Amino acid sequence: MDHSKLHLEQDMDIIIPRAMYATVPGTFEANIEKLELYYSKEDILYHLQNTKEGISNKVCELVAIRYGVKKFARFKL
Repeated sequence: MDHSKLHLEQDMDIIIPRAMYATVPGTFEANIEKLELYYSKEDILYHLQNTKEGISNKVCELVAIRYGVKKFARFKL
């Protein structure tokens, strides 16, 4: 994928999950703060809750805690 052709608004369904894909608890704050510069809490939540990307359940939990919403998971155990 050519990242130079991505558009912030049109491609948020790709950008938001990919930005969080490699996130671990130690990098969570820095990564989420970068996303928050460009996207609303609602956009971030929606795209992380509905993506097919392999976002870790721990990252999903950290997002839920940060935004004060019910915990959600990408992978069901």
